[in-house]
Amino acid sequence: MKLLLKFNLVFILVFALGLVATGYVTWNLLQRNARDETLDRARLLMENALAVRKYTQDRVNPLLQTQMKYTFLSESVPGFSAIEVLDTLRQKYADYGYKEAMLNPTNPRDRAVDWEADIITRFRNASSETELVGDRATPTGAVLYVARPLKVGSPACLQCHSTVDAAPKPLVERFGPANGFGWQFNEIVGAQIVSVPTAVPQARALSAFTAFMQWLTGVIVLIAVALNLMLWLLVIRPVKRLASIAGRVSLGQFEAPEFSVRGRDEMRDLADALTRMRKSLVQAMKMLES
Repeated sequence: MKLLLKFNLVFILVFALGLVATGYVTWNLLQRNARDETLDRARLLMENALAVRKYTQDRVNPLLQTQMKYTFLSESVPGFSAIEVLDTLRQKYADYGYKEAMLNPTNPRDRAVDWEADIITRFRNASSETELVGDRATPTGAVLYVARPLKVGSPACLQCHSTVDAAPKPLVERFGPANGFGWQFNEIVGAQIVSVPTAVPQARALSAFTAFMQWLTGVIVLIAVALNLMLWLLVIRPVKRLASIAGRVSLGQFEAPEFSVRGRDEMRDLADALTRMRKSLVQAMKMLES
């Protein structure tokens, strides 16, 4: 097997192992970055919802107290305001979602479906948990969700949700007496759930991974070509020339050219050694002939 072939076989093996290892590490890193990006978006939406809830509770609700004695205004409910604001966002980003899922809601649209009820139950069973992060498959694609518990942390909430008799009459007239009552102070009654699609960050990660691997492969191929060229010019070609001259000398053809190699490297040392050996051989032949 030729030296150049051996070199290339070893190089290809090392290159393949290195490419696989680099691809594995790079892909995992890009996947983690894509997930972190999606999670950051979800938490930003969650903080936006909390900000809207606080603004409604502190600024809007006090201004509507008088009107609330005669008619129920949904705009006075912090959760309603947060949902409406983020629903406006969904007009441009349809795959994004926000819901305040309840086990016993006043408004039927807030009733938790099965997977949302499981999240609420988990919050109830593990009161120390303040956030859950997970993935779901939906008809429009994979989404990442962030959920936080909704706890009755203010006595003001019980004015509308403790008993039917204590609730404002406009509220009962609007939604009826069947739902949204019986809440207890410090009880976890639901969960805020933000859903963000993962398709765009994943597509970016795949595009970056593909471009990186293509560039890496191209660079390694260029290195392989350069190394092959250097090996041919600096080692294989001089060795073949020296081997050819040495073969002629071994057959008694002392008129063969000198062992000459340019440079001051190991090939020059080899040529000098062969030159000395040739001179010794010539002298030995002359001594035998005499």
